[in-house]
Amino acid sequence: MVKNILHKKLVKRYIWRSFKGIQMVENGIDLFNFSVIRDLRKRHEMTIADLSARTGISPAVISKLERNQTVAELKTLFRLARAFGVTASEMLALVESRSAQVKSESDRIAGDFHFRQIEFANCNCFYAEAPKGAQRSNPDAHRDDFEVCWVLEGSVQIKLPHEAHRLNAGQCLQFDAIFEHTYKVMEDCRFIIMHIHKPKRF
Repeated sequence: MVKNILHKKLVKRYIWRSFKGIQMVENGIDLFNFSVIRDLRKRHEMTIADLSARTGISPAVISKLERNQTVAELKTLFRLARAFGVTASEMLALVESRSAQVKSESDRIAGDFHFRQIEFANCNCFYAEAPKGAQRSNPDAHRDDFEVCWVLEGSVQIKLPHEAHRLNAGQCLQFDAIFEHTYKVMEDCRFIIMHIHKPKRF
C-alpha cells in the first residue's frame, strides 16, 4: 500500500518535472542532468556494456543519457536506480539540475532577538541582533537540523544539555539542534545562524 502510494507520487513528480523540463529547455535551461549516470557508473567500476547488461537498457541510450542528449523514461530511471543500489526517488534527486536560486529576506522578531532570514529547501540562514541579557531557549525556527552559530560582534553563550560554550567575535559553533539549547547574550551581539537540514534517515 505504502509502496504504491510512493510510486504514484514519484510518477506524478517525474511527469510534472519532465513537462516543466520541456518548457525550461525551450528557455535555454536544462532541468535534468543525466551526466551523473557516468559518475555513478565509474564509481561502481562498470563499463557502459556492464550497465547495459545489468539494466537491459541499450548502450546507445546509456551513452546519450550520459551526454545529456535525451531524457530517461520513468522505467529507465527505475532500472538505473536498481543497478546503482538507490531508490528511484534518490535517482531522480541526483539527476535534477541545481540551478541558482534567488530569495528575498524576511524579518522576524522573537523576544529581544531581531532576525533577518533567508529560507531554502536545504537550509535556513539568519542574521541576528540582540542586546546584552537577551535569552532564548528552544528556538522554534528549525526542525531536526544541524545548527551553526557564527558571532560577528559581541559575545553569546550557547548552553547544550551537557556543555556550554561562550563565543566571542570571530568564533563559530556547530551542534545538533534537536537537543535542547539556550542562547544567552553576554554582550550586545550580532551573529549568523544557519540551520542545515539533515538528510532523511528512514
